[in-house]
Amino acid sequence: MFKFDKNWNLQPIKGDTGKAYKGMRDSERVFIKRNSTPFLAALSREGLTPKLLWTKRTGDGDVLTAQEWLDGRQLTPVEMGESPEVIRILRHLHESDSLKSMLKRMDGREKSAFDFLSDYASDLPEDLKNNLYLMRVFRYLEDHLPSFHSVYYTACHGDAIHNNWLISQENEVYLVDWDFSVLADPALDMGTILGHYVSFDYWEYWVEAYGVEPEENLMDRIYWYAGINLLLQIKRCYLKYEREQMNGYIAQLKRIYKY
Repeated sequence: MFKFDKNWNLQPIKGDTGKAYKGMRDSERVFIKRNSTPFLAALSREGLTPKLLWTKRTGDGDVLTAQEWLDGRQLTPVEMGESPEVIRILRHLHESDSLKSMLKRMDGREKSAFDFLSDYASDLPEDLKNNLYLMRVFRYLEDHLPSFHSVYYTACHGDAIHNNWLISQENEVYLVDWDFSVLADPALDMGTILGHYVSFDYWEYWVEAYGVEPEENLMDRIYWYAGINLLLQIKRCYLKYEREQMNGYIAQLKRIYKY
């Protein structure tokens, strides 16, 4: 446990690698995160994530951010595919020039399709290398790298799975945990949502609800990012020994990539 103001009682939040805490002081409750992205302040101003209350640097050099504590729950996988708020928040994020320029000023991190493919291939465990189906999907993605010029990159969440969507008791929806935020093709976030939560037959309807024309180039890019995101989730689960969840992602991948 890192040292912090002795007036605060910090309760670690499960599953966040020791970086997130419920902070309690008298009747006050806040969500505290250690070394979160500095992008958080801009996101809070835009209303995409719970309100940022304060930022403090500890004696150890860690930067703590405190956000409004909201009693609520994660969106369910079914809600992810049906919620108009998910579409509204993603579109707001992708269309915001201020968030794009803010993210660029902070670290300028851009990620292309090839970068995501490299993330999967890097130090890939032998078991995954030897899985013929997963390697067929990987080879398909390698052979069909989407073309999208970096000048059109937008601010993207980068990990928009249902665990990172919060609905409050007042039915306000927020996107949280922005540690993977990047400048990238918006098809990255769209492919994550569609690949995980929307039946393939309804992808074009979802894209129309998002507000763009489901033309072939966009749908091909979404299809590609749906595949690479599921591969990356499979690798992540394998490395964390979460075999049941990993098998669920493989089953979902097989619904989309029928090789």
